[in-house]
Amino acid sequence: GANHGWLNTRHSYSFANYYDPSRIHFGALRVVNDDIITGGMGFGKHPHDNMEIITIPTKGGITHKDSMGTGSIIESGDIQVMSAGTGVFHSEMNAYENQEAHFFQIWIIPNKQNVEPRYQQISIRDVAKTNELYQILSPHVEDQGVWIHQDAWIFLGNYTEEKTDMYNVQKEGNGIFFMVVEGEIEFDGNKLERRDVIEITDTSDFSFNVSEGTQLMLIEIPMNI
Repeated sequence: GANHGWLNTRHSYSFANYYDPSRIHFGALRVVNDDIITGGMGFGKHPHDNMEIITIPTKGGITHKDSMGTGSIIESGDIQVMSAGTGVFHSEMNAYENQEAHFFQIWIIPNKQNVEPRYQQISIRDVAKTNELYQILSPHVEDQGVWIHQDAWIFLGNYTEEKTDMYNVQKEGNGIFFMVVEGEIEFDGNKLERRDVIEITDTSDFSFNVSEGTQLMLIEIPMNI
């Protein structure tokens, strides 16, 4: 991880001044950043291109502005996706002076180059379920959640009780980035705790045991890009 003063971040893959040649990406998954921005601070205007950028706040709010003319506040319970495509500038600031903003930012390499930039933001409060995984992102416009230019899916889980759950891979050959956001699970005889990640490949389904009070994030992603 890195602490830039106003930004406290943990990187799952090579990003900024964190570089590990074996951790450039996991298939089409380029970045999973676990960010905390102190009150009133943030990222000034900066460019992106040919990347699908997903922001999932877990606490507080972020003010988003971009060169497409979009301006909004993304709160905990929302998800935002930006297809950078041919190029876009955006800024992300903590929306509040007196509290931290916590969020995950995920970068996924698209399956189409130089698309027209697009922005989408929805509330996922209405689709949230307890004690099972629920979808918040897919490749399909008509499906639950937001959509991106890639055969990728994101599911969240919020478990109020101990149980065994299962995941069926949506597309053959895809890999799974599986993170314990809070709490703990047991997977394949291993105990995983807060912010632990396991990468799962070459399977069509798997099961895991969840402890009470656990939150999960699962990203299914193409391996061959």
